[in-house]
Amino acid sequence: MDYTTPLLGSSGTFLPVKGNTMATVSFDKATRTYPGSEIPAVSELEISIEDGEFLVLVGPSGCGKSTSLRMLAGLEDVNSGTIHIGDRDVTHLPPKDRDIAMVFQNYALYPHMTVADNMGFALKIAGVPKAEIRQKVEDAAKILDLTEYLGRKPKALSGGQRQRVAMGRAIVREPQVFLMDEPLSNLDAKLRVQTRTQIAGLQRRLGVTTVYVTHDQVEAMTMGDRVAVLKDGLLQQVATPREMYDKPANLFVAGFIGSPAMNLVEVPIIDGGVKFGNSVVPVERDALAAAADRGDRTVTVGVRPEHFDLANGDAPAGKTLSTEKDDTPAGLPVTVNVVEELGADAYVYGTANVGDDDQDLVVRVPGRAVPEKGSTMHIVPRPGETHVFATSTGARLSD
Repeated sequence: MDYTTPLLGSSGTFLPVKGNTMATVSFDKATRTYPGSEIPAVSELEISIEDGEFLVLVGPSGCGKSTSLRMLAGLEDVNSGTIHIGDRDVTHLPPKDRDIAMVFQNYALYPHMTVADNMGFALKIAGVPKAEIRQKVEDAAKILDLTEYLGRKPKALSGGQRQRVAMGRAIVREPQVFLMDEPLSNLDAKLRVQTRTQIAGLQRRLGVTTVYVTHDQVEAMTMGDRVAVLKDGLLQQVATPREMYDKPANLFVAGFIGSPAMNLVEVPIIDGGVKFGNSVVPVERDALAAAADRGDRTVTVGVRPEHFDLANGDAPAGKTLSTEKDDTPAGLPVTVNVVEELGADAYVYGTANVGDDDQDLVVRVPGRAVPEKGSTMHIVPRPGETHVFATSTGARLSD
C-alpha cells in the first residue's frame, strides 16, 4: 500500500495515511427535485472543492445543505448535472463505491457493540484481516483519546465521546472524502466549542477533503477553509470566512454571516452619498451609479456592529464628529434598550427611526464607555466600513 509521511497524533501515535486518499470534489450544475415537487431542493449547484480542503455548507433550515451532502454521498438522486470525486463521475454510483465516510448528527452507533467494534465494523464487513483492523482502531483511538474506552459500549459514553467514536469509525476507513452532517447538534454549548476545535484540528492533520454541513454560522466561520452559503436551494456565495465577512455578495449573506448580525438600513441617496440620520455618509460613486441605473432612490447600507463611531458628546476623546448644524447632533439617534456587557466590549441593542419605521440596531462600544439604558446615542458608520446593496434585488453594489 502506498503511504505518505505518517501523521503524528495528539497522543504521540503515528497514523499512516494513504497517498492516494485525497481527492477534489466538484458539483457541476447538480440539481435535486423531490417527487411531487416543482421547486428543486437544490438547483444547479456549482462548487469545486480542492484536495484536502475543509468546506462548510451553511444556511437556514430547508436551504438544501443536507440534500447537497446526501447527493454527494449517493443517498439522494441527482436529477440533472454531475458530481465528481477526483476524476471519477460518481453521479449515479451507489454509496459503497464512492470511497466516502459519513459522520451523522445522531452518531449512528450500534448500541450492542463496543467502541472498538463500532469503529472497526465497516472494515470487518469489507473483509479486512482482524490484525489490521485492530491496529487501525488502536491508532485512531489514540488520536481521539479513546483508548481507555475501547471496551465500553455507547451507553456508557458521554455525547462528546460518542461523537469521537463516530469520527474514529470514519478515520479507520481512510476514505477519499469525509462528509459530516451537523455532527455537533446534539452537544451542549461548551462541548460544541471544544469538539469543533478538535474536528478542525484533526482534519488538518489528516488532510482529507471534508464537506461539513451546519446551520450555525459561527461554526462555519471558525472551522472552514471556505464557506458556501445556500438559501432556498440556491448557492449564494462561496468564499473564505474573511472574504465572506468583509464582502458579502448580497443582502442575505450580509444578514446571515456575523454574530451579532450586520445592521441593514434602507436610506435615501443624496448628493455625495446617502442620508444617515443628520449626517451624510460618503458612498462609492460606482455604487450610487449602479443604483441610479436601476432607477433606485434608496439603497440598503450594511454596517457591522463594530464599525460605528459615536458622534458628538457621545464619542470618546478624539472621535467627535462634525454636525450639519451647530445645534443638531450628527449621525443617527438611537434609543438604548438593552446593553450586553462582555468585559472589554459591550453590545448596545437600540431602536432608531429610519424613514417611517423603527428599526433595531446593534452597536459595539468599549466596555468602559457603556451608555445607560433609555439614553440616546448618535452613531455614524465608520468611513470605508460600509456595505451598499440594491434594495430591490439585494445585490452588492460596493467593491
